[in-house]
Amino acid sequence: MKATYDADTDTLRIILNATAKVAESDEDKPGLILDYGATGNLVSLELLDASKKVADARRFDFEAIG
Repeated sequence: MKATYDADTDTLRIILNATAKVAESDEDKPGLILDYGATGNLVSLELLDASKKVADARRFDFEAIG
């Protein structure tokens, strides 16, 4: 899993499966793009205008529980 933030486009992307190719994209809600692989599994999410929707788009914390 990987997260990237592009300040030029103000886009936050969370990649769940880096090896899967995107077969289809769907803008579920305005500014939230869901990318699906050929088998229909979610492979990444893109958040447009991220700096307006998250507290700090340049900071990402990850915590594994269990």
